[in-house]
Amino acid sequence: MSTPLAVIGIIAALLAGMAVGYLVRLKQAKSRLQSVETLTQRLMDDARREADTLKKEALLQAKDQIYQMKLDFESETKERRSELNQFEKRLAQKEELLDKKTQSVESREQDHTRRELALIERERGVEEQRGKYDHLVAQEKETLERIANLTEDQARAQLIQSIEDQARHEAAKTIKRVEQETKEASAKKSQEILALACKRYAGDYAVEKTVSVVTLPSDEMKGRIIGREGRNIRAIEAATGVDLIIDDTPEAVILSGFNPMRREIARISLERLIADGRIHPARIEEVVKKVTTEVEASIKEAGEQATFDVGVHGIHPEIVKLIGRLRYRSSYAQNVLQHSLEVAFLCGIMASELGINPKHAKRAGLLHDIGKAVDHEIEGPHAVIGADLAKRHGEKPHIIHAIQAHHEDVPPESVLAVLVQAADALSGARPGARREMLESYVKRLEDLERIANSFTGVSNSFAIQAGREVRIVLEAEKTTDDQALLLSHDIARKIEEEMMYPGQIKVTVIRETRAVDFAK
Repeated sequence: MSTPLAVIGIIAALLAGMAVGYLVRLKQAKSRLQSVETLTQRLMDDARREADTLKKEALLQAKDQIYQMKLDFESETKERRSELNQFEKRLAQKEELLDKKTQSVESREQDHTRRELALIERERGVEEQRGKYDHLVAQEKETLERIANLTEDQARAQLIQSIEDQARHEAAKTIKRVEQETKEASAKKSQEILALACKRYAGDYAVEKTVSVVTLPSDEMKGRIIGREGRNIRAIEAATGVDLIIDDTPEAVILSGFNPMRREIARISLERLIADGRIHPARIEEVVKKVTTEVEASIKEAGEQATFDVGVHGIHPEIVKLIGRLRYRSSYAQNVLQHSLEVAFLCGIMASELGINPKHAKRAGLLHDIGKAVDHEIEGPHAVIGADLAKRHGEKPHIIHAIQAHHEDVPPESVLAVLVQAADALSGARPGARREMLESYVKRLEDLERIANSFTGVSNSFAIQAGREVRIVLEAEKTTDDQALLLSHDIARKIEEEMMYPGQIKVTVIRETRAVDFAK
């Protein structure tokens, strides 16, 4: 019996403990629930307060944005209104201008209308006056015909007859006077021509001035100069443009050419080849090139010496070279460099006598014929060419004018220009200074070369045999053998059309193709 009671007691105790534990937990749960509700209430209160704060801030920001937008709108509205006002003002000004122009046009139209009406009235008045004038003229004609007993046609014929008689009388007097003057002038001119012919003619002068003689050590050298089948002599003539004449003259060969510079190059080259002993085409070309360079250097030295002799300084180096080239230029058989020096000294003497700067006078005199150094290359009078060269190389205006005016290409406007004219005449007009025969001869040879060089494909040309032959060297790369044949015909026809010459002129066209290589 005790055991069940004990179990019951234990069970009751357990149940009581459980009940007490449940009550304790229930109380704890209630306590926790209350604290959670309190925390939840506090959180909700905090959330409400924060929400209110955010709402207020959002409202403030919205109000600020609305206010700023309002300010921007008002500013933009003011700008637009200002622009509209300015545009309206401009439109108003344009309307005023258009109104004024319209009024001006209307007033002009009215003026034109008034002028047209006035012109119409004036034309009517002119027509009335013309009718009255014609009537008066007719009355005057009738009166004159009645007084003179002549009709208008008869009076006109009588007047014409009178004028013709008077003109015939005047013409007869003029013809008689012209015939008398012509007889006197022709007699005087014929005397001058005869005197000049007697004074200046010298049969051997052209030969003397166009020929150089080279002395040989022996007559055997002639064969070496000619070369196998004449190749050496042809090479010399082709390289120098000078005609090489080998005849019976003992121990001498003759170099013939109108260009003194080419003749001098040929003479020096031949002398060097003779002294060296090696005479063949390649050596000939080499020596001619070297001598050409040396002659050009001597030309510069001659120009410098001329400026030193005259006493002028500061001349451009290119002008100095041109002065040196005058050494190989002749005018009417007078050496142009010597002539320029004479003119310079004469100008200096006359300028000193007249109280003018003699240095300027000498400078103008020395440079007055500088155009002759290139007049065979440039078309035009040598005085104008020389003035252009002097201007391009920095000469002063009064020097340029004196050069240009010394042959009346322009009227002389200074004492210096007249001095150069006088000195040029003094130097050229003295007895024996010039010979026109050589000048015309040289001019014919220059024209031959000019005509030949005017054709396309021509490399060089040389007038030889005193103008009886012209040899033309072609550029092999630009021409063919057929073109060479046609070119000789064309050049011959052009020479016939443009030149006057005695006898006939042989035109030789040379086209040579060379192949060169080097053994290394």
